[in-house]
Amino acid sequence: MSRSRAAQAVLLASLAVLVTACGGGPDGAGGTSQAAGAPASGIPDTAAIVQAVQKDAQLNAALPGNVKSAGLHLASNLQSAPNNFYAADGKTPIGYEVDLAKAIAAKLGVTVTHQDMAFGSLITSLQSGRIDLTMAGMNDTKARQAQIDFVDYFTSGITIMIRKGNPDGITGPDTLCGKNVAVVQGTSHQKFAEAQSTKCTQAGKPALTVTATDSDNQNQNQLRTGRVAAILNDLPSAVYISRTAGDGKFFEVVPGEPIEGGPYGIGVNKANTPLRDAVQKALQALIADGTYGKILQAWGVEQGAIKEATVNGGS
Repeated sequence: MSRSRAAQAVLLASLAVLVTACGGGPDGAGGTSQAAGAPASGIPDTAAIVQAVQKDAQLNAALPGNVKSAGLHLASNLQSAPNNFYAADGKTPIGYEVDLAKAIAAKLGVTVTHQDMAFGSLITSLQSGRIDLTMAGMNDTKARQAQIDFVDYFTSGITIMIRKGNPDGITGPDTLCGKNVAVVQGTSHQKFAEAQSTKCTQAGKPALTVTATDSDNQNQNQLRTGRVAAILNDLPSAVYISRTAGDGKFFEVVPGEPIEGGPYGIGVNKANTPLRDAVQKALQALIADGTYGKILQAWGVEQGAIKEATVNGGS
């Protein structure tokens, strides 16, 4: 997947001017105050939270040998703030998912490295053994469970992001009929858009024109310039972007319940049950000791918190 790191750095710099805490309430709007302890840039300083995590010797002992020696190799599609994205230097991964991955690794007593790749390549890379884990705002679904296992860590849903002032009059999925809609290739957003298009035509209305790309940033540019009328995105990203891009003057989120709400899952190869179980127990320990909640609160996404780290809990 091609992406200009320099362009991302410029975009992040512009977004970070007014970063506010973003939640995921029923109406798609969370808290509006900046995360406590966040620096002027709006990017929270979570280093102390992660550094306070203590290694669990029993969990470390249960890890596969290659993970003990080489650490965790985790892949993400690093462009979805506040989930996972690049800092202003264009090369350092940050986000609440990045912090959770670091905390899980610390609990397991190993290191974690992030690899950036196209969303559509994550599952196949996991199946082939190129990576140990995926963590990229991926919905845990029954269809995906047939390919990989999941350790669920967050609850979200699809949200419609539109231009500020809603010039296209989009108020929900049924008003997308006949509109140009952007999605990221290979996501549940794309499947929903295609299903909604069929629903429109069956009702005698115009189909959606669905533009699928490998770049959330490209989709935002298309929305801002009016080439598409809406973007389908996950709730945390949509709310974050709408509140930060152009000091909140570019985009807004259509109010309403998240569409097809469900859990995000950390992907694990189905043959690697020891790693899956160790990650699940590490995450559960972080939930129990409050580390998990502190990370989500720092990034303003605590409304998506779970109480139990389940395996393959999606439907």
